[in-house]
Amino acid sequence: MGSVRSRGLALAVLCAGPLMIILDGSIVTVALPAMQRGLGLGDAGLTWVVNGYVIAFGGLLLLAGRLGDLLGRRAAFVTGIAVFTLASVVCGLAPDAPTLIAARFAQGVGGALTSSVALGMITTLFTAPAERTRALSAFAFTGAVGASLGQVLGGILTDALSWHWIFLINLPLGLATALAALRYLPSERGPGFAAGVDALGGALVTAGSMLAVYTIVQTEQHGWGLRALGLGAGALALLGGFVVRQATASVPLMPLRVLRDRNVWGANLVQLVVVASLFSFQVMAALYLQRVLGYSASESGLAMLPAAAANAVVSLFVAARLIGRFGPKTVLVTGLVLLLAARLLLTRVPVHGDFVLDLLPIMLLTGGFGLAITSLTGLGMSGAKPEDAGVVSGVFNSTQQIGGALGVAALSAVAAANSPGTSPEALTHGYHVAFWAGAGLLVTGIVVALVVLRRVGPATAPAPVPSPSSADVSAPETVQL
Repeated sequence: MGSVRSRGLALAVLCAGPLMIILDGSIVTVALPAMQRGLGLGDAGLTWVVNGYVIAFGGLLLLAGRLGDLLGRRAAFVTGIAVFTLASVVCGLAPDAPTLIAARFAQGVGGALTSSVALGMITTLFTAPAERTRALSAFAFTGAVGASLGQVLGGILTDALSWHWIFLINLPLGLATALAALRYLPSERGPGFAAGVDALGGALVTAGSMLAVYTIVQTEQHGWGLRALGLGAGALALLGGFVVRQATASVPLMPLRVLRDRNVWGANLVQLVVVASLFSFQVMAALYLQRVLGYSASESGLAMLPAAAANAVVSLFVAARLIGRFGPKTVLVTGLVLLLAARLLLTRVPVHGDFVLDLLPIMLLTGGFGLAITSLTGLGMSGAKPEDAGVVSGVFNSTQQIGGALGVAALSAVAAANSPGTSPEALTHGYHVAFWAGAGLLVTGIVVALVVLRRVGPATAPAPVPSPSSADVSAPETVQL
């Protein structure tokens, strides 16, 4: 597995790639108004600047993970960084909206390739449980840092230079990361396409996943009516066809054996509802700060920093030690209880709230996500054999993207439906109802964790494998206009 120094350098590279992707996501959301003015984008066009990335990223994760297993994870990682960097340059130089939207889609392709294989590379590089947990805690920490820095850096670049530079800055970062990956990441050859490629399965799951994500994000404009039901039925039909295909294919894209472990499918189910609650919290809290308390965009970003900082500290210094002592299930439930306490406090935020008294405790309790996601990812990857690491991580990342998009769309709709006007009092009432719904999702997650997940002793606990995007406590790149 190489020397300690070589594995440390490899970890630095594996942190740098997803960090760039997370950083870019936070930067983009801050710069959206400037893009709208610069390119004359309408509301629909601005939404597609954001959601084009989400659809490509979420839809391709499973297929990208399998390609990494077949062709070699370093090759997939470097290819993903190259595609993401090139697409970023095109975004930065885009003369019109169609070019920008197409390049954002390409960014999603590159992001999926990079993110889907990072988990598998970590599990093979760090095999000693204690060493792996330390490395992965650092990995989770960089994600939280990226989420925080992106909001601040995006405002600085946009105001000092222009929105173009939020993308162009990825050129030197991407080149440095790709070169470092070629030098420091171990070269591992997969069995190649000769081992068998389930092309039909790949087409079904990619089309089904993309349609599922599109179904969710389009509700921001069209609601949850017949259109959404029809699209959702189409997505379910495609994904159902994928499952049937996997049961009958001689060389399946996703061997169904990976879902037989109750900890694997249970962790994915818990993550679905927990991420839906957490990501919607980010959007609702930001809207409350700006529309009710009158914060500016930069002030609301700074106000959310304690949540990111708490998550980073817990991920880096606390989670691994607690998992090593008490096991992942106990730590997971503890984290979910802390998050539930934060959501319940949110249901009581006043119209004329004070940040220190009313919001700071909520932000600090959100550090429970660092406990929850570290435990969840360990459990979610616990049943993965080395040859399946890429596809299992793809499943876990896909669950996260769908949960995040669904939570933001659904709870935003709940808030809007329960706001009898645009006054601070009316808006606060709508947010309270949405926060209650988010608390209900967390209660569901706690029940599933207690009933479904098997307790794993600390001595034999699977080392946690945090997802790059999971480490980011900000909302996925969906936007309400």
